[in-house]
Amino acid sequence: MRVTVEIVGGDTHEVEAAADATYADLLGPTDLSPHTVSIVVDGTPIPEDQPVETDHVRVVRLVKGG
Repeated sequence: MRVTVEIVGGDTHEVEAAADATYADLLGPTDLSPHTVSIVVDGTPIPEDQPVETDHVRVVRLVKGG
């Protein structure tokens, strides 16, 4: 399955996901860690260990510090 990975405020990547891919697997070509982002599908955050069930995701970088 081909999935569009849109990084909010950044690039968009086209990723070829295996049949058993998780949302965390989609981050491979982005150099982002699943610990530093939130993956959003249709406006809802999705756990990164869930199987991919859509062809478009948004990745929001989490900000911390002060």
